[in-house]
Amino acid sequence: MNANERRQKIIECLKQSRQAVSASSLASQLDVSRQIIVGDIALLRAEGIKIEATPRGYRMEAIAERPRRCFACVHEIDDMAEELYCIVDNGGYVVDVIVEHPIYGQIIGSLRLASRYDVDQFMQKVREANASILSQLTGGIHLHTVEAEDAACFERIEAALAEQGYLVRKEH
Repeated sequence: MNANERRQKIIECLKQSRQAVSASSLASQLDVSRQIIVGDIALLRAEGIKIEATPRGYRMEAIAERPRRCFACVHEIDDMAEELYCIVDNGGYVVDVIVEHPIYGQIIGSLRLASRYDVDQFMQKVREANASILSQLTGGIHLHTVEAEDAACFERIEAALAEQGYLVRKEH
């Protein structure tokens, strides 16, 4: 299989999968190295193919079908899982985290968290990577883009975040 055929196989695999697919899994399926897959993904993106990288792997970018809202949050790193639980436990889907950097402007990290299981898997990756999270760049202040079924979900999420003290206060 040549490189173009392999890239087409990557696209097909991502389109057929309901879950994110890791570079290692793609590499195993296509009998190439993980680095080849990473390079292929970069080339596909450069061609305009909408592929997003999530903490669990690659997936085709979905068109938002549900309403979205951003929540401005602030907390210590030790509160990250609880903050995310406030969102997913109340019917939210955490699309991303956004911070405002003084040099780079807006930095967005894809999260794609829909359940406590997703949050727990994400937190495990945070611990294993031993890397800084984006909100550490901004003293804990960050935004989350959240999708939900309706306004009632957003109200529950806002109430839960407020109750825990995770929402940025206007005087902040």
